[in-house]
Amino acid sequence: MSQAVHPSDALFSGEKAFPAIPTCEHFAGSEKLIVKALQLQEKLGPIFDITCDCEDGAAAGKEREHAEMIVRVLSSEANIHEMAGARIHDYTHPSWKQDVDILVGGLGDILAYITIPKPTQARQAAEMIEYIQKVAAKNGIQREIPIHVLIETHGALREVHEIAALPWLQVLDFGLMDFVSGHHGAIPASAMRSPGQFEHKLLARAKAEVVAAALAHGVVPAHNVSLDLKNAYSTYQDAYRARNEFGFLRMWSIYPTQIQAIVDAMKPDYSEVQDSANILLAAQQAEWGPIQYAGELHDRATYRYFWEVLQKAKLTGVAIPEAAETAFFS
Repeated sequence: MSQAVHPSDALFSGEKAFPAIPTCEHFAGSEKLIVKALQLQEKLGPIFDITCDCEDGAAAGKEREHAEMIVRVLSSEANIHEMAGARIHDYTHPSWKQDVDILVGGLGDILAYITIPKPTQARQAAEMIEYIQKVAAKNGIQREIPIHVLIETHGALREVHEIAALPWLQVLDFGLMDFVSGHHGAIPASAMRSPGQFEHKLLARAKAEVVAAALAHGVVPAHNVSLDLKNAYSTYQDAYRARNEFGFLRMWSIYPTQIQAIVDAMKPDYSEVQDSANILLAAQQAEWGPIQYAGELHDRATYRYFWEVLQKAKLTGVAIPEAAETAFFS
């Protein structure tokens, strides 16, 4: 009997597979909060990423020290999952290249991603990515460092498809508050919260365009924060609407209690996980040819969908049937 072929090899031969990354991204600015986030990640498991923030986290005039602190903390034993990235300063800030020099030079082999904020044109994001690539090559980094780009300006939204097609890109983030501020009062402050953030026509249009551009170019669309810090159910509702009404596959957290709420809202249904496991196990036995399951025909097109369901289950802590766990994840 021929050796069983793994779905990542059978279903995406010669193609770029869709990124399999956690559904929650937790922001932390200070050293204290970064360390606490790493401790929580160790406790809960690798179900969320941590974004160490150089942009809003660094005190004015302390940009170098802040970036060096991130390198020191993420190089320590506290970073057991190596699932932490960093947001650098924006294109107009004089420290953005220094951020890249320090972070890539010190963490290039383990940095989960680099987030680029506030581009107003695709060429700005392209120039920043080119510099990241240059610094990576200079430091002998062989891997592609995943890039996340924040869509939070009129210009970035106008060129969102061009941005989504940039190299090394993994995520398009929607930045709600800066986007609302850029409308000079045309969007009320109430639309920074729910239900307005989902119902105001300008915001609904922007979110839909970000998701459409991301998915068309094989990158993950990530939703903005929920401002209600203490009400976990409110965060859950925001994440659920973002996932099921707009197609976002990831969301930001800015408070520890938001993490599990986001993960729970975006995790796949257990019955779908069971079906996905059964279909993929049968497909593997059929050497990835067409099969029948519960009276329905399935082939490589549906196999890709169900493989992504299983990967999301793994990343969100949903139990996977033992046979599928052994076949696909051991």
